[in-house]
Amino acid sequence: MDDMNVSSPIYAEIIDFIASGTTPQSVADFLPSAESQRKLAALMEREKTGALSVEEKAEIDHFMELEHILRMAKARARQIVSRGK
Repeated sequence: MDDMNVSSPIYAEIIDFIASGTTPQSVADFLPSAESQRKLAALMEREKTGALSVEEKAEIDHFMELEHILRMAKARARQIVSRGK
């Protein structure tokens, strides 16, 4: 985890979310804050122009990995919630 910027608001939000305990419904409903979404959008826009630093590129890459895991968790959580109804 040394190469991940855990001080990033995006990482901090996900870490706090998991650490505080979750339910299937809270996983299904989880969204990063507007601030984190704006930061990621800005980084992705800069990536298109090739203006990212090595650290910023790593941050985007790690976020994309986390996003994939979150999508899978959300899909599973929705299955669990729908079975409980």
